[in-house]
Amino acid sequence: MPDPIAGVHLRRTEENVAEIDALATLVGGRAGLGAVLDDLDRRGRRGWAPGLKSRRAFTWDRADRRTTQWWPQGISTSADASDTELVHGRRLVVTTWYAKDLGDGNHGSRLSFVDLATRRYRHVLLVVPRLVDGGVRVEPLEIHAGGLAWHGPWLHVAATAAGLFVFHVDDVVRVPEQAPESVRVAGEEYRYLLPVRFAYEARTDDGHERLRYSFVSLDRASSPPQLLAGEYGRGRQTRRLAHFALDPDSRFVAPGDDGACRPQRLHDEGIGQAQGVVQVDGRYYVTTSHGPWKPGSVHVGVPGAWRSHRWAVPMGPEDLAYWPSRDELWSLSEHPRRRWVFSVRRSRLSP
Repeated sequence: MPDPIAGVHLRRTEENVAEIDALATLVGGRAGLGAVLDDLDRRGRRGWAPGLKSRRAFTWDRADRRTTQWWPQGISTSADASDTELVHGRRLVVTTWYAKDLGDGNHGSRLSFVDLATRRYRHVLLVVPRLVDGGVRVEPLEIHAGGLAWHGPWLHVAATAAGLFVFHVDDVVRVPEQAPESVRVAGEEYRYLLPVRFAYEARTDDGHERLRYSFVSLDRASSPPQLLAGEYGRGRQTRRLAHFALDPDSRFVAPGDDGACRPQRLHDEGIGQAQGVVQVDGRYYVTTSHGPWKPGSVHVGVPGAWRSHRWAVPMGPEDLAYWPSRDELWSLSEHPRRRWVFSVRRSRLSP
């Protein structure tokens, strides 16, 4: 393994063990992901997605297709989470959404767990648990949630300048019908909440610019896998791609002797206005958007040498994930009334 690169790094916070335990006690225990999958309350619709390279696709239910408050961003799958590509015996897609403040407060961010066999899904609200006056209160996690990597039981969510927030799927709690006011979040009555376990705070050494964690994916090009994070950059903004080692036992980002988690590789020549990235067989695949009306592009290559496939995917493409057994790239689009979760055969994206 190469020596870590100085400059940018992550530093892990303490775990919210006491806070999550107190929340679980208040609502009758942890429910875990299995309870969510047995209680999927919405259904997506199979459909055609625009784009020259798009393959299979589905869209959300009517309300989720049209909402202007919640915007889809990150994506990962059970193929990232498990070597069998199954979780609880199911092929799953999980996505992130962030909420825009429409005058009634910021509702935070959420996950959607989708069973691909049935296209049924449910939203789970991401929350921050806090111990207050001998009790526990939850607050919405207000982040852009631009990327997602599911590795084992851990979900890594990109939070731009803040770094990464990390969740354990077994920490999901179910909110009872007569829930205490302290677990009703921002006026929303979500049945399931997922409290943040800890964060990786974005840090920098003197003389360096902090990395923006705009999107994130699981990189299997290394053994064990690494975490691949990148930046959305306009104009003169940086557009770096960073690879972080993952501990094969804990599946956490591996720290150095000083506790700092430094990248193993850092590339400066990423794609401008990138929305998502994966690496497969030594090549990077990057999505970019051309706004709400024109199909998006996928760029293939290595930093400094890219081939662009214009109009390849639906308008507004976001984060990326790779499904090995299918040799497919999976992504999702964000604009209201033009929202799809879709796949692309990698063989259709020549370098």
